[in-house]
Amino acid sequence: MPWLLIGRRTVERLLERVPADRVGVSVRDPRKARDLAGRGVRVRQGSFDDPASLVHSFEGAEQLLLLFFDRTGPECVSGHRAAIDAAVKAGVGRILYTSQMGAAHDSHFQACRDHARTEDLLRATGLPWTALRNGFYASSALQLLQSTRHTGDIALPADGPVAWTGHDDLAEATAAILTEEARFDGPTPPLTGPAALDFDTIAQIAAQTTGRPFTRTVVPDDTFREQVLAHGAPAPIADLMLSIFVAARNGEFTAVDPTLAELIGHEPTTFRTQLERAWAEQNQ
Repeated sequence: MPWLLIGRRTVERLLERVPADRVGVSVRDPRKARDLAGRGVRVRQGSFDDPASLVHSFEGAEQLLLLFFDRTGPECVSGHRAAIDAAVKAGVGRILYTSQMGAAHDSHFQACRDHARTEDLLRATGLPWTALRNGFYASSALQLLQSTRHTGDIALPADGPVAWTGHDDLAEATAAILTEEARFDGPTPPLTGPAALDFDTIAQIAAQTTGRPFTRTVVPDDTFREQVLAHGAPAPIADLMLSIFVAARNGEFTAVDPTLAELIGHEPTTFRTQLERAWAEQNQ
């Protein structure tokens, strides 16, 4: 999951800045974090489905980075509420949350509505909090382009410009904020890549990157949904995927902001570079 990648990479960036004994992680299965424990990181078991475990897991934390739950709708927000309540009970001083640039109660994208409701919960705690308004993860676009790499046809619903943003840049910025190299109260400005691109432009980038022609075919929404269902995805997932395109063409992910570059001290990685790296690795 993209947000789990952010968590792991943020830990790596933190370990470049602070001693390992100042870093802790809460994970469902501690066995998957043995390597971090071996480096001196505090590893405790904690699950959104077990609030008591979260209270124990968060004890002693000055700050908590809450990663977006890998569910949607009421179940997602309920999990976030359990984690936030546990943080309050554990005496956490500040909560940071991996929100999204399009967070809004009226978003066409369910995840962004969940982000907005979670920010409401954070606001109600009375604790200091920061919502990291991350740009749309570039890895999502790369996943959508998996078959395109072979077919040369980007066959997806009508979209709009999206500020696709890399995990490494966001992790570096998150570590900077956690170590108080910068501080934000409430939502940050959009933490985005350097440009907002639609899939017409991405088709051009793919062609330039590979030296092969790429086309952009607009697939009707209903047809796309049927295709996703035919590949075995449940209806809620098909609807969620389709809503990304609806939100994009509604202009929800177009913002481009300099804050991410200021936090990391250099220009964020372009989508072209991320595409080149991803496809080069797949060729190896």
